[in-house]
Amino acid sequence: MDARLLDILVCPLCKGPLEYDRPKAELRCRVDRLAFPIRDGIPVMLESEARPLIDADDPAP
Repeated sequence: MDARLLDILVCPLCKGPLEYDRPKAELRCRVDRLAFPIRDGIPVMLESEARPLIDADDPAP
């Protein structure tokens, strides 16, 4: 995932920052508790494609 792309991408729902989870190949929004998949190096920023985060997926900071 290109660092420059990560700097400009935001959550499509709340427009907040996203965190990159490299092992799971997804971008996470802590506010909306959603994880957006990255497929073939392309972030899929659709709410319908996102999975909900559960506490085990999103450890406290």
